[in-house]
Amino acid sequence: MTHWFHRNPLKATAPVSFNFYGVAGSPSANKICNDLRTTRARLLEMFTDTTCNPEIMKNATDAYFSLLQGFIASLDGTTQENKLRFMQNFKWTDTLQGNTPSAQQDAIFELISMAYNVAIWHTKFASRLAGKENVTEVDAKDVHRSLKFAAGIFKHLKEVHIPRLITPAEKGRDLEPRVIDTYIVQCQAEAQEEPGLEPGISNGTASTALDHCTTREAKCVSHDAYALHLSLFQAYCYHGQTLLSSDKCGESIRSLQEAEKCYSRAETLCKEYRQTKGPGSTAKPSEQLFFTKLGGLIKNTLQKCERENGFIYFHKVPAEAPQLELKASYGLAEPISFEFPVLSEQCTPEVYATFDLTKGAKDEKAKPKREEEVIKPMKEPDLKPQKDTGCVIS
Repeated sequence: MTHWFHRNPLKATAPVSFNFYGVAGSPSANKICNDLRTTRARLLEMFTDTTCNPEIMKNATDAYFSLLQGFIASLDGTTQENKLRFMQNFKWTDTLQGNTPSAQQDAIFELISMAYNVAIWHTKFASRLAGKENVTEVDAKDVHRSLKFAAGIFKHLKEVHIPRLITPAEKGRDLEPRVIDTYIVQCQAEAQEEPGLEPGISNGTASTALDHCTTREAKCVSHDAYALHLSLFQAYCYHGQTLLSSDKCGESIRSLQEAEKCYSRAETLCKEYRQTKGPGSTAKPSEQLFFTKLGGLIKNTLQKCERENGFIYFHKVPAEAPQLELKASYGLAEPISFEFPVLSEQCTPEVYATFDLTKGAKDEKAKPKREEEVIKPMKEPDLKPQKDTGCVIS
């Protein structure tokens, strides 16, 4: 699951105790802090638990996020910021930046970062489910839904919560809008399966994502850019099939010839992929099932077209490759709308009033900073697909 096919790793985080001794001035306030600690630990465990499913994940996320909202939502009847929002420091790694974390003393940063991981988990769950030996219609719908749900989370974070951060994201970091945009279109592209829709969608979403990738730091996005390039030769392959079904055999041959060229370039990129630093470098893209299968599909379809053109169509093969539709206006998998759960019933104005920031709070910013602090990555199960999942984008 970790590297099938190219799947960015989960974000890792430093432990958080929520020990607000002196500040939490009542048993109910202390219980909220204790429950925050346990529900956070539980949710982090679910990310790497192979038995976890979307229902279990939803229960775990709702339990934590409903409590965390008590540090974000206004509970005193005013429009002022929640007094607890900036109490706790949170540290999270970025999916494309290794194990050196970003840190912010802001509960909204924690909300966004944890939700980001939930979205990544849904893409991994979809990939794992699609790799089963016998995929049912229900499984296929779950794969499609998980990818659209992940896109919905990324979209919601970008539009609603990331703009609320006091400290803007640095270039190449997960919370940068261009990185979020790339994840959104990756999820949309993966959700497309229909060959008739694939050329425009694969080319359009891959081109959009590549546009976002190429504006970011090259050393951070080499894996993403590689995976997105693969979608382009798939687009030419499916376009060739579509042209043949429309009795445009000459254009079909030219499209498939272009697919062969793109496939050869992709094989070269496979070597570069394994030599780049960063997550996923242990993967062997050219040996993955979908890659070898698509290579055979291109070759066999091209041979079929050439045979049929020789004794049925007698069409001239164009010198230039046919233009792919840059953007598909149909068949796109729209992100599923996402909202965070409502505030926990534990977080009442009365309990909120018992948090006293003037008593006993230790300012974490006063602690000396370590040089280049590193957080251990999450230990993800390296599950192998039982069959070709068709996953080519993320």
